[in-house]
Amino acid sequence: MTMAAETGEAPSGPTNVAATWASSAKDLVTTALGASRIWASLGHGILNEVYWPSTGTPQIRDMGFIVSGPFGWSEVKRVNHYTVTAPAPDIPLPIVVHEGAGSAYQLTLEVVPDPARDTLMVRYALVGEGCQVFVLLAPRLGAQSGDNQAWAGEMLMAEGGGQWLCLAGSHGFQRSSAGHVGTSDGWQDFDRNGRMNWEYGHAGPGNVALMAELASPSGALALSFAGTQEGAATLAKSSLAVGFAAVQAEALAGWTAWAAKVQTLPKRKLAPALVAQARRSAAVIKIHEDRTFPGAVVASLSVPWGNARNDLGGYHLVWARDAVNSGLALLAIGQTEDARRMLAYLIAMQNPDGHWAQNFYPDGRAFWKGVQLDEVGFPILLAAKLREAGHLDGDEGALMGIRTMVENAVRFIIRNGPISPEDRWEENSGLNGFTLAVLIAALVAGAEWLQGEAKAQALATADDWNARIEDWLYAEGTALAQAHGVTGHYVRLAPVAGVPLADQRIEVHNRDGLSLPVGDMVAMDFLALARFGLRRADDARMQNTVKVCDAVLGTDTPNGRVFHRYNEDGYGEHADGAPFDGTGIGRGWPLLGGERGHLALLAGEDARPYLAAMAAMTGPCGMIPEQVWDAAPLPEVFLLPGAPTGSAMPLVWAHSEYLKLACAITTGRPVELLNSVEARYNGQRPEPKVRHWRSDTPVVSIAKGATLRIEDTRPFTLHVSFDGWATTQDLATLPLAFDMHGVVIDPGQNASTVVFTRLYSDGWEGKNHEVRIG
Repeated sequence: MTMAAETGEAPSGPTNVAATWASSAKDLVTTALGASRIWASLGHGILNEVYWPSTGTPQIRDMGFIVSGPFGWSEVKRVNHYTVTAPAPDIPLPIVVHEGAGSAYQLTLEVVPDPARDTLMVRYALVGEGCQVFVLLAPRLGAQSGDNQAWAGEMLMAEGGGQWLCLAGSHGFQRSSAGHVGTSDGWQDFDRNGRMNWEYGHAGPGNVALMAELASPSGALALSFAGTQEGAATLAKSSLAVGFAAVQAEALAGWTAWAAKVQTLPKRKLAPALVAQARRSAAVIKIHEDRTFPGAVVASLSVPWGNARNDLGGYHLVWARDAVNSGLALLAIGQTEDARRMLAYLIAMQNPDGHWAQNFYPDGRAFWKGVQLDEVGFPILLAAKLREAGHLDGDEGALMGIRTMVENAVRFIIRNGPISPEDRWEENSGLNGFTLAVLIAALVAGAEWLQGEAKAQALATADDWNARIEDWLYAEGTALAQAHGVTGHYVRLAPVAGVPLADQRIEVHNRDGLSLPVGDMVAMDFLALARFGLRRADDARMQNTVKVCDAVLGTDTPNGRVFHRYNEDGYGEHADGAPFDGTGIGRGWPLLGGERGHLALLAGEDARPYLAAMAAMTGPCGMIPEQVWDAAPLPEVFLLPGAPTGSAMPLVWAHSEYLKLACAITTGRPVELLNSVEARYNGQRPEPKVRHWRSDTPVVSIAKGATLRIEDTRPFTLHVSFDGWATTQDLATLPLAFDMHGVVIDPGQNASTVVFTRLYSDGWEGKNHEVRIG
C-alpha cells in the first residue's frame, strides 16, 4: 500500500473497491425540457446516476450527504428516513426531506436540472443544532468509469475519458478532499476518524470519490459536465449566477407546458389515484427521451442490480420494441409530436437490410448483436397508428422515408420470418405467440404502403402465418392441460416448425442448462393474439390458456396479482435475495398484469383491478419496476411481497403498459389494435387457399382444392411428383416480390400426396419432402 500524508496525494491500496453503479431502486427520475442534456435519478433520497450528454451515458454513481453534529455523524442514505414530493404527478421536480435519528437534524434537498445548461442544481437547507453538512460525490466518467481522476479545491473536479465534471457551491466549500474508494475516500475518513480529517488534493487514476464540507448550512450546488475542465467550471458558475429560484421557475414552466398537452383521462371510469399514476407514467416516458438524439427513448435510467455490477449497457439503451410502446402510449394521450419524433429516430436507426439492432445506444451504436423479429414489426405498427389517426401529413420527403422504412422492414420479415432468432425476452429462438402477433399485424399494416405484387405477397404471407398459429403453438393433452382441466393450451415457444410439439424441448436460460418439454411451459405471450386482433378473447383456446396461465404464472401479493414471464424463469434474485448473477429465480412483472388486463377488457371483464395492482406495486414515488418480489418477505435486504426488487426501476415499458391500459379502459379498445388488422381478421383464424411451404416452416398437409406455394430466398428447380414418383415434373421458380422465389402447384382433386425435392445452382438439396392432401 502506498502511504501518503493527510494532505496532498490520496493514498490507494489493495482495499480499493471496484467501480459499480447505484441501486436500480429509484425514487424518481428527472430532466428539464430545454437545451439541457442532463438526466438524473434519485434513490434512497440522494442523487444516483446522472446522465450526460445523452440518456445512454451515466457519469456519476451517486451524490449524497453526511451530517455531523453533537449526535456524531450519519450518511443520510443509510439512515433511510426521508420523504420525496413533487409539485404534481407529471412535474418531476423533487423535494427530498431527510430526518436524522431522533430528529437530530432535518436536511431538505430540492433537485432541478437547468433547462439552459448541462448543469444539475441542488438547493440544500440543514436544520439542526451544531450540525454541519458534507457532500459526497462518486464520479464514473467515460467508458472506463473505474479509471477516473479527481481534484479537490475551491471546486470539486473530475475527469475520465476526456469528459469533465465540476461541483461548485453558492457559498463555496470550507474544506474538500479527493480519494480512492475503499481506501481514502470521504466516507472512509468519517468511518475511521468520526470526522473529516483528510484534505487530499488529488486522487487517481482509479475508482475515485470527492468530498467537501459546505461552508453554509443552506445554499445551492451546481453539478456540471463538459468536454473541458474550463467548460465544466463555466457552466457550474453560470447556473449559480443565474440562481436556483430562476432555474427552478424555468424548469417548472417547461414541464407545466408539456403536461398541459396531455389529454385528460375521464375520472368517471378511473379513480383519481389511477389517473394520477397515468400522468406520472406519461412524464416518466417523456423523461427518458434523449435531446442530443431526439426521439431516442431508453428502456430505463438505471442498471438492474447496479450496486452489484459495473455494466456498461445497463438498461440505458434503446430497444425498438420498448421505444414503440412508448410512442404508442404518448400518442394515446395526444402527444403526437413526441410519437412522430420517436418514429423519425427509429427510421434513422434501421439497418440497410430492414432490421433493427437488438438494442443500441442513443447515438446508434449497436450494443447486443441479436435479432428479434418483433422489433422489426413494431416500427411499422407505430407508423400505421400515426397514419390511421391522420398524423402523417407532411412533406413528401418525410412520407417517402416512412414508406421506405416500411418496405424494408416488410422485406426483412418476409425473407426471415416467422421463426425469430430471439423471442422478446432475448433468450430463445423459435415460433412465439407474441412475436407472431406483431409480425402478422405488421405485414397487414405495412401492406397499406405497398402496391401490386408486394402488397399481395405481404397480405398472403400474413394470412398463411395467421392460419398456422395453432398448428405451430397449440398443444393438446399435455400434463399442464390435464392438471388444470382443459383440453390444451398455447405453449411458450416452439423451437422448430413441422415437428410435433410433443417431440420438442426448450432450453431454459438462466437455469444452468435446464431443458424442458415444450408442452410443459406456458407464457403470457399468447395474450398478444387477442390484443392485436388475430383471435377473439373468448376463443376456447385463448380461454383454456388463460386458465392455465392464471394458475401457473399468477401470484397474489398484498398489492394485487402479478404474473411471471413463463414458468421456470430464472431471471431474478436468488431465494435468499442475492442479486441476479446469470442465474436466479424469475419474479413477477407488473407489465404482464397490464397485458392480462387487456385480455380481461376484450373479454368484457373489469380491467381496473389489474391497473390498480400495477399502481400499487410501484416504488415510493410511483416508479413502476421491472419485477416485484413474490416470495416470503426478506426485510433485511428490503424485499417485500408486491414491492420492487433490485431489477430495473422505473421500467419505461411498464409505464407504457400502464398508460395504454388506462387509455384502453376509457375507450374500450387496445391502443395497438389497428383498423386494418381488425377489418381483415376480426379475431378469426383465416382459411387461405394458398399455403406457403418453406424449409423452416414446412406445410404438413393442405385441404383438397388448395394450392401450395413453395418459396425460398434463392431460385431453384422443383422436381415434383403427385403419384409417389411414378411420374415427375421439373418446374423453375418465378421471381416474387421482396427478392423471393417460388413455384405454385395445384395438386388437383385426385392426388393424395405431393412429394418433391429441389435443385439449386450448387446442386441438389439432398432430401425429399412430402405434403399430404386432404
